[in-house]
Amino acid sequence: MGAFKNEKNGTWYVQFRYTDWQGLRQQKLKRGFATKREAQEWEQAFLTEKKADVTMPFKTFTELYEKDVRPKLKENTWLTKE
Repeated sequence: MGAFKNEKNGTWYVQFRYTDWQGLRQQKLKRGFATKREAQEWEQAFLTEKKADVTMPFKTFTELYEKDVRPKLKENTWLTKE
């Protein structure tokens, strides 16, 4: 858990490393959280999503897929995918 406070403007940010799907180490930085808890929750959600692998349940996969794809599509296009 790497939640830190930016003393200059009073916001929180997270900075951490994770292993991507190719096995490469990546660094992630996300700024602008109002509280430390928000920053830590965002980090946990990000890591949970990136941790997804072939052994995850199909329902979990479809939920991740919908969360990723739906905002990019028009409503009628999404309805044809359902």
